[in-house]
Amino acid sequence: MGVFDHAEFDDHESLHYFYDASTGLKAIVAVHSTALGPAAGGTRRWSYSNESDALTDVLRLSRGMSYKNAVAGLKFGGGKAVILASEETPKSPELFRAFGRCVDSLGGRYITAEDVGCSTDDMRYVREATQFVSGLPQDAGDAGGDPSPWTALGCFGGIEAAVQARLGADSVAGLRVAVQGVGHVGLYLCRLLHEAGAELVIADVNGDNLNMTTDAVPATVVAPSELLFADVDILAPCALGNILTSHTIPKIKAKIVAGAANNQLSTPADGIRLAERDILYAPDYVINAGGIISVAAEYYGEGSEEDVRSDVGRIRDRLQGIFKEAKETGRPTHELADELARKMVAAAR
Repeated sequence: MGVFDHAEFDDHESLHYFYDASTGLKAIVAVHSTALGPAAGGTRRWSYSNESDALTDVLRLSRGMSYKNAVAGLKFGGGKAVILASEETPKSPELFRAFGRCVDSLGGRYITAEDVGCSTDDMRYVREATQFVSGLPQDAGDAGGDPSPWTALGCFGGIEAAVQARLGADSVAGLRVAVQGVGHVGLYLCRLLHEAGAELVIADVNGDNLNMTTDAVPATVVAPSELLFADVDILAPCALGNILTSHTIPKIKAKIVAGAANNQLSTPADGIRLAERDILYAPDYVINAGGIISVAAEYYGEGSEEDVRSDVGRIRDRLQGIFKEAKETGRPTHELADELARKMVAAAR
């Protein structure tokens, strides 16, 4: 099957494969849309089973960034990059400089930042080779830097909106929340939830992440295979996507799914399955837009840290509107969000 026939192709503008012999870098950059501005989205460094899985991931993530940036009202289109990780190609300054040269060769059509498997320090090496990068260390009070805390803050506000819409409660105090994945974003989210009085259940495949989280906040640790089906009020996926499927949804006990992971739904039909079970779903690219809001402010040099905080606060308002319309129309939340995003991108084109 060719790229144009791929199930996730969805009218991508361009797809770029890169290889650097000196570092062993293998990377794919997908540009879904530049209708609203340069395609922006982070770089994910991950060990994929095969190249086909990497292609599917980058196409889905890129399209999601078009929707995320559109709904957030940013001057960005949608794009994404994946670096194929392996033992033969460990992290190094040289590898990220090589990746920076790849990004630079696209002439500004794609703006990168950090995502899963990458950090602000990694982006500093990318910056040595290209200006088309954001998510770099910043001085106190300046917009930008590590996007993880902003992603977590927006997700927390989205959870509060979902709690009000589904449970009729004003806060998460006393509620049980299962957080899947307690890396950068997940740890920040756990802190916010704990401060607000929630009871935490957590899981992660990385033992160091679990130790850092339990050192920071009280939490019950369960096996990753058990967390999705824990007896909780809220499920907050903050790891990788493709977890809400025809097999997992029937066993979910939570009344709300609201987390920071990208591409949580395996297929659009799974959003319908959640709605049929009266599980309120916060569309992932709406609730997790805090990071890219920070990235945009940094890249364009517009606004301060407080301005970013204010913009991230609007995520809650957007979700309240989607939840209200879903209740009034009986339509699934993911359909309403997709429809809004597509209209905004189409209008720009």
